[in-house]
Amino acid sequence: MTGQNPYQLDLDRNAANYVPLTPLTFIRRTAAVYPERTAVIHGSLKRTWKQTYERCVRLSSALKQRGVGLGDTVAPMAPNIPETLECHFGIAMAGAVLNALNIRLDADAIAFMLQHSESKLLITDREFAPVIGKALSMVQKKPVVIDIEDPLAKGGERLGELTYEQFLAQGDPNCAWEFPADEWQALALNYTSGTTGNPKGVVYHHRGAYLNAIGNVLTWAMPHFPVYLWTLPMFHCNGWCFPWTVTAMAGTHVCLRAVTPKGMYDAFADHGVTHMCGAPIVMGMLINAPDEVRRKPAQRVQVMTAAAAPPAAVLEKMQNLGFDVTHVYGLTEVYGPVTVCAWHDEWDSLPISEQAVYKSRQGVAYVTLEGLMVADAATLKPVPSDGATLGEIFMRGNTVMSGYLKNAKATREAFAGGWFHTGDLGVWHPSGYIELKDRSKDIIISGGENISTIEVESVLYRHPAVLEAGVVARPDEKWGETPCAFIMLKEGAAVTEQEIIDFCRQHLAHFKAPRTVVFGPLPKTSTGKLQKFKLREQAKTISTLHTSRPRGEFLTTEQQRREN
Repeated sequence: MTGQNPYQLDLDRNAANYVPLTPLTFIRRTAAVYPERTAVIHGSLKRTWKQTYERCVRLSSALKQRGVGLGDTVAPMAPNIPETLECHFGIAMAGAVLNALNIRLDADAIAFMLQHSESKLLITDREFAPVIGKALSMVQKKPVVIDIEDPLAKGGERLGELTYEQFLAQGDPNCAWEFPADEWQALALNYTSGTTGNPKGVVYHHRGAYLNAIGNVLTWAMPHFPVYLWTLPMFHCNGWCFPWTVTAMAGTHVCLRAVTPKGMYDAFADHGVTHMCGAPIVMGMLINAPDEVRRKPAQRVQVMTAAAAPPAAVLEKMQNLGFDVTHVYGLTEVYGPVTVCAWHDEWDSLPISEQAVYKSRQGVAYVTLEGLMVADAATLKPVPSDGATLGEIFMRGNTVMSGYLKNAKATREAFAGGWFHTGDLGVWHPSGYIELKDRSKDIIISGGENISTIEVESVLYRHPAVLEAGVVARPDEKWGETPCAFIMLKEGAAVTEQEIIDFCRQHLAHFKAPRTVVFGPLPKTSTGKLQKFKLREQAKTISTLHTSRPRGEFLTTEQQRREN
């Protein structure tokens, strides 16, 4: 016995002391403890947790009757409606993998995902029949198609043999559902947005989803019975795991088929919404909503936002409207948000402009993320915590993806050195908080100096005429590249290119100020992120836009004056 650890003798893992972690247990508990509490609101529809749990079990049973099981993929194509929420439980209850499709993608992308994931069954909202019909025509091995007939859908036609309700009616509400034998078992598949080439399929396991769902609760200090408004798409990182988070807390899912200012303000007033998530564009919709649709929230609403940090002016306006903003950061590969700008009470007394400085930081790791560092991309040596030295952001822990489906090379590269390589660049502050500076591909190197596009964008957002802004590198014979700003002005606002440049020079080192300003709508991904690769393409050809510009492309202020 010498040298053996006594705590490893006869103390084995068994069915009594170990159960694989899975978010499926959240709905089982909530339905048992709070069966009559409201689970879902969608228009005039309300369902209890007892009813919702039964529908999820029916879905699981119906899928198994169709031969769907372990390792099979089921793909819902639907907005934030009750059926999408049910898919987050019922599909996994059958042992299958959920692949929530992005409803804003084109047929080519959808066809690739259906084929790459080998989806066995497709549950599609009839509003998306045109794109789904085209996508199915491109898929060699077509999945079984089930149609969702949401009464709030606009148009469309049926493509499948059964409606969703008919399919559920075939399921047994008392069917025993499949508990994962291994918590590493695949739960969900999410495709990256992929700016070049085909997107990569990010695989989530039950353990990671369980932990990140709990991490959301701890990070946000979310109480029991939250009323959560679905503005963040459930197809985006599985709604940052909030389908499982809100369910764990016996909350109410308020579905919003389309995100509009009126829809949000009505939900605040009519349903007592307490929490919501969304990109900065959602905050912009709330702030700039016309007076006739604004209705005062029943209580202060907690808002979690990612992407670029909210500018001071946005924070102040949100606070005045009754919203408290929490800034988080994450990626598809880590189940959504995994760092938070953890707030300190002493910061409350600071002017809003100084609060914004702290709030601009992506912060510290979730309780459920084991490792976070800013390090040299080649050596993985941590950079000094001086708030200035640039490095890549690395993560490790149980809430990092299993890997990329059918892409061993990309998986190895992502995990090289035992850390997940985010591809994001940032600095480490003495407080231990990280601050994102740019994507490695977006940093501008002008005359040997690094320029953070995020830093320039944050200044642009301070200008009273600017609604949205994106900054990319524009090739320059002298400096190599210089900043080029793309700006969407607020309605009724007017400003010249030189006024924007002068404003930036007042708040930045002159070499960081844009040399070129372009006005017009900004191209975005389906999740509201700027498509900077499109802006970079525009910036490369900007000198010839006035002679060869296709209709609808951007114009500089000077070019607008010449054409008008």
